[in-house]
Amino acid sequence: MTSLSTLERSAGERQSPIRWSRAQWLLLLVLCTVLALDGLDVSMVGVALPSIGHELNLGTDSLQWIVSAYVLGYGSLLLLGGRMADLLGRRRIFLIALSVFAAASLLGGLVDDPAVLIATRFVKGLAAAFTAPTGFSIITTNFAEGRERNRALSIFSTFGASGFSLGLVVGGLMTSMSWRWTFLVSVPIAIAVVILGRLYIPKDNPADQEQDSGHDIWGALTLTAGMLGLVYTLVSAPEKGWGSVATIAGFAASAAVLAAFAIIENRVKHPLIRFSILKEGWVARANISAVGLFGSYLSFQFILTMFLQSVLGWSPLGMALALLPTGLLVVSTAPFADKFIERFGAPRLIIVGLAALALGYILFLRVGITPNYALDILPSIILLGIGFALAFPSINVQATAGIRNSEQGLAAGLIQTSMQVGAALVLAVTTAIISGHSEPGASVDAAAMLAQYRPGLVLSAVVAIAALLVAAAPSRRGRKAVVPVG
Repeated sequence: MTSLSTLERSAGERQSPIRWSRAQWLLLLVLCTVLALDGLDVSMVGVALPSIGHELNLGTDSLQWIVSAYVLGYGSLLLLGGRMADLLGRRRIFLIALSVFAAASLLGGLVDDPAVLIATRFVKGLAAAFTAPTGFSIITTNFAEGRERNRALSIFSTFGASGFSLGLVVGGLMTSMSWRWTFLVSVPIAIAVVILGRLYIPKDNPADQEQDSGHDIWGALTLTAGMLGLVYTLVSAPEKGWGSVATIAGFAASAAVLAAFAIIENRVKHPLIRFSILKEGWVARANISAVGLFGSYLSFQFILTMFLQSVLGWSPLGMALALLPTGLLVVSTAPFADKFIERFGAPRLIIVGLAALALGYILFLRVGITPNYALDILPSIILLGIGFALAFPSINVQATAGIRNSEQGLAAGLIQTSMQVGAALVLAVTTAIISGHSEPGASVDAAAMLAQYRPGLVLSAVVAIAALLVAAAPSRRGRKAVVPVG
């Protein structure tokens, strides 16, 4: 039961509106723009894959790595990125990583060598692994916990969701001119944000946080190596085979390195990760929800892109317009996300959001080779927009509630890692299930291709439902006045 003083304080907060200074708004704009760029990069390139394959003469296996390389870099270093920001300085890490992101985007849009193109995607993923959790922790250390932080995080998270959900739309528009614009469009934006960031991101003193930590070098090395090995094995398993010697050896080696990391973290004075953070029930639930949300949605997006372009023969621009309602729904909810969380509570919104996603996937199973857009496709598009808009900001708020400032980067890294590793895992399984589809440009039988894609659609629904069940399960232990519950 929440104490009377807590209730009185909460009532007082509701009576006084939140007022931010111009500098605070510009700080939030800087951080939100970068997270939107990260989200755009995850989904935008998917629309351009057929055009890239045609111009650079790449097959499906090679095209997969243009997506997987980004996820590989992003998912493997998120925890390290968030923690290093805590230890070395959030402002410094953020600006350096964003500069690297801009340079890699420019190079990727200019090259013709597929290997270099894939390498730039990996580097961009590495840069995003530092900007995403660092931006998150900059917010949580510059906005007071409660309504002020909830509002900032909901706006921040919705920008990320908007970037991700609008990625297919923007990607379609850019690809209609040239696939290279899906890389180059980020460059001037990133450069402008670096300039603004130097002006409006407050300087921090990392020495005050952990003066004698020693940075836990061995923990950082084993964590990075283990995550790189795990994510690489996940994304390469469809090509090599889940039962192949290489895949089994990859999982075994990754498990051994991560086990060594766990041993190190339990013995050092200042560990990179405090494992007890996951004992907080709401933190664990938020991370499981993140796996279900991002894993199911990215896999569905992959199948949807292939279906609309390869099976139905839609143009990139036509697909962009068809998916526009999802992006508009997410963007239009941005000003109200914090109010929804305040009124209904993050846990309830996560449940409703995951339920909407699952229903959207299930309804899409009705689609045939000659669908009616308004009756067969649009209902799923709307449900996905509602689900993502409700669940994404709520998951981010719940994941960092009650966490002390010195570990906000860790909490932010954990939730982002759950999203990316979940996406890598579910997408890898999806690719394995639907493997064998024709090369881009080849003649295909639409009914046969749809039959191949359908098990992947079922998997997206199953993953979302599993996350929903975890989020809705009764909690064994509560925490007073910490998790936003309305």
